[in-house]
Amino acid sequence: MDRSTTEKRSEVMSKIRSKNTKLEIYVRHLLFERGFRYRLNRKDLLGQPDIVLTKWKTVIFVNGCFWHAHQGCKKATIPETRADFWRQKLDGNRARDQREYATLLSMGWRVLVVWQCACLKTRSEALGTLMESFLRSTISFAEIGRDDVEGDPSTLTSEEDEVHQH
Repeated sequence: MDRSTTEKRSEVMSKIRSKNTKLEIYVRHLLFERGFRYRLNRKDLLGQPDIVLTKWKTVIFVNGCFWHAHQGCKKATIPETRADFWRQKLDGNRARDQREYATLLSMGWRVLVVWQCACLKTRSEALGTLMESFLRSTISFAEIGRDDVEGDPSTLTSEEDEVHQH
């Protein structure tokens, strides 16, 4: 059962942003301080990627673990209230994301997904290093989650170790 009134829940949900979220700004800052320049939310690309690095032919999606159903993440649990609705909604979001990634890859774009759980202020150096490693590699698709940033990037020996490939 939802602990909030319908009005309160509506107010809370209305404050969830789709662009310029704190997570996106955090990731953009890490890229910018490493010398990477980018465009935001290009409407001509499927899924309007959060960050587009044209020079690197790379798009970056900064995904919330709950809304994009990050598998294996504790932030991506199905609410108990209206569980069937949420399961269908989040599975649909994940399926749409996968179709968009596949289309962008087929168009020659490289795709990096940075998950909310990887955006830890205490691990900003690790996240920045992993993103830079991906950008300078030839890997076409990768996801960076909490497990990836909690390791020590300086001890990793190859790009495949640094960025979780799919």
